Amino acid sequence: MPTTEQKSAVIKEHATSKDDVGSAPVQIALLTARITELTGHMKAHPKDNHSERGLELLVGKRRRLLDYLARTDEPAYQELVKKLKLRK
Repeated sequence: MPTTEQKSAVIKEHATSKDDVGSAPVQIALLTARITELTGHMKAHPKDNHSERGLELLVGKRRRLLDYLARTDEPAYQELVKKLKLRK
């Protein structure tokens, strides 16, 4: 789990307004940070099946949010994918 400071930095970077903490781009960015951290954990602990399941759930949740963002706001989706360096 990212620290509070890391989480605040991600929110600040992707927020659309001052009080934005729950928009789709912010949620996707936070999930990406957690996925990156869990991926490193899985490389060190390949037999940790519980964490692997959690990672799969996070990836699925991020995929659904990305699909939603692509449907509702295509330019924001394109920008976010480029900024986070995600595959389409």
